[in-house]
Amino acid sequence: MIGLKTLTTTQLSAWVQQAKLLTHQGQVAKRISQLALANPDLFAVYICCGTGGTFSQGDTDYIFPLMSAIKPFSLLYLLELVGAERVFQWLGFEPSDAPFNSLEQLVADHGRPRNPMINSGAITVADKLPGKDAIARTQQLSNWLNQLAGCHLKLDEVMLASVRSSNSQANQAITQYLAKAGSVKNPDIALDTYEQICCLSGQVEDLARLGLLLACECEFIKPQHRRIVNSLMLTCGLYKASSQYALQIGLPMKSGISGALLAVVPGEGAVACYSPALDSTGNSVGAIAFVEALSQGLQLSIFG
Repeated sequence: MIGLKTLTTTQLSAWVQQAKLLTHQGQVAKRISQLALANPDLFAVYICCGTGGTFSQGDTDYIFPLMSAIKPFSLLYLLELVGAERVFQWLGFEPSDAPFNSLEQLVADHGRPRNPMINSGAITVADKLPGKDAIARTQQLSNWLNQLAGCHLKLDEVMLASVRSSNSQANQAITQYLAKAGSVKNPDIALDTYEQICCLSGQVEDLARLGLLLACECEFIKPQHRRIVNSLMLTCGLYKASSQYALQIGLPMKSGISGALLAVVPGEGAVACYSPALDSTGNSVGAIAFVEALSQGLQLSIFG
C-alpha cells in the first residue's frame, strides 16, 4: 500500500535534502521589505495525517506570514457563511494564465474576478466577509480557523506595516476597478482586510493543521465546500503554473509569496512547507520540489 501514512523518516530526510539543494535557483520576494529580509536557506515541512500521525523536519519553529496561502481559507469561511450559489455570483472559477495581480485580466473580464485564488478574487472575498472593519473581519476569520483547526494564527503587525508601506499600486488599481464594476462595495475596507488576512502568521504546523480541514471530513465543514476549495486550488492555486503542477504533482495546492506552500492529499492528510526562495511565478522552489518528490514517491496524485 502506498500513501502518506507509509512515509518513513528516511524518505522524508532524503526528499528534504534534495529539495534544499534547489533553493538557490529562487529568490526571496523583494516587493515587501519585511519579506526581503527572509533567510533563503530556511526550510520547514510539516505533514498531518488524518489518522493523527505527524511528520516534520527543518526550521519548524519559524513563524511566517501565510500571504496568499490564506486564500483557500477565507474562501472556505465565506462558503460556509453564505453558500456556494451566492459566492459564485460574485466570483468566477476559471484558471488564469496572467500574473496573480493582473489588472488587464480583470479589465478583460469586465470587473468579475476570474477566480478566488488571484488577488482580484481574494479582495472580492475580503469585501464580503462579516465585520464592520478590517480588524473585526481579520479577527473573526482567524478565530474561526484557530478554533476549527487547532492552530495559532496571529496577525503580524510588523509585516502588515511593511505591506502597507510597499503601497502596492497593482492591488490598489485592482480594488478601484472592482469597485467601479460593482464587484466590491467598500474598496477601502476590502483592501485593508485583504492585506491583514495575508499577514496572519504561524508556524508550518499551523498551515498543515489548516490543510487538514480540506483533506479530511470535518463535522463543521460541508463536504461540497471542501470539494470546491480543493478543485480551485488544483486548477488555480499556483497561479499560471497551476496546470503544469496538476500534471506533475496531481494535488490541490496553494502558495504564498512568503514561501508558504500547502498541498492537500484528499482523504489522507495535508503537507505544509516553508521555503522563502521563489521562482519567477511566485511559487516556492524548494517546497514545490519537495511536494513533487513526495507525491511521486508515495503515489499521492489524485489521478491515481
